[in-house]
Amino acid sequence: MGGSDWVSTSVPYLAAPSGARGDAWAAEAAAEGRRGTQRIVRAGEVAAPEAVAELLGAPVGQHVVARRRIMYLDGEPCELTDTYYPVDIAGGTALAGTAKIRGGAIRLLADLGHVGVRVREDVTARPATDHEREQLRLTAGEPVLQLIRLTLDSSDRPIQVDIMAMPPRRQKLRYEIRIG
Repeated sequence: MGGSDWVSTSVPYLAAPSGARGDAWAAEAAAEGRRGTQRIVRAGEVAAPEAVAELLGAPVGQHVVARRRIMYLDGEPCELTDTYYPVDIAGGTALAGTAKIRGGAIRLLADLGHVGVRVREDVTARPATDHEREQLRLTAGEPVLQLIRLTLDSSDRPIQVDIMAMPPRRQKLRYEIRIG
């Protein structure tokens, strides 16, 4: 991997930082001497897409709160992220708006009494859509890695679904698992 490649780990995005009020993405990038920023494209209530409804255990078309973001690394788009929350958790909160959330979404969820304790991630490769190709500045025929993350609380209730698309030529996903 060259100097512009990125190694990403999911851990900073799963637990609310203690005392920190910053952005996990910006902090992860800064720790590597890079600059991580994001742009919130839109947020609000939408009808749940089929895959999201299934993960949240909701009927297809039921309203959920969605946040669509473009993530940038050193000014270059590196990831498209759509995050979905049940309306009874996120409706009427900052999660339904386009402003950055002080301390991040995980901190806000924790402050609202919703703490993730279990996460399931599925990573697949697939062809990029025209929209992804344009937003991520991909070449024709270039695929994307799709990461779908489901976060559950201590009652096994789904509280968040993230669907991310990223160019594989600029990504390396790292999973470290401690046994025992």
